Amino acid sequence: MTAATSITVRVPLAIRHRPGRKTVVTPMTDGVAPVTTRADPTLVKALARGFRYQRMLDEGRYASITEMAEAEKVDRGYIGRLLQLTLLAPELIELALNGGPDPIDPSMIGTKIPLDWNSQRAGRKAPRAKIAERHGFRG
Repeated sequence: MTAATSITVRVPLAIRHRPGRKTVVTPMTDGVAPVTTRADPTLVKALARGFRYQRMLDEGRYASITEMAEAEKVDRGYIGRLLQLTLLAPELIELALNGGPDPIDPSMIGTKIPLDWNSQRAGRKAPRAKIAERHGFRG
């Protein structure tokens, strides 16, 4: 018979509590610090939800935004604002997901987003941190 053996693995890390989320901090390896993203988590969630809602409409799960809002137990206007995010220029979406500087002008979200991508690019000068507080996106 062989004796049972156990292995203990120790990983040096620290969990830091930050407002709204926990962050795992790992030590530097070979003198290189880990790459962190500066993406706004509220904006990333809003984009993900917008594309999810659009996919559900495209697949025919729901016939209308009103029907979807009732089933998802959220406000119809909230879904409408999130669906508008699917109309953004691809490079603005990429900037938002990669944490680029000011990907979206918050005033575009509460109103009708222009379909012309050049107009969208021209309107990306306001700070992105105000998006959540101005337009009621939930984290």
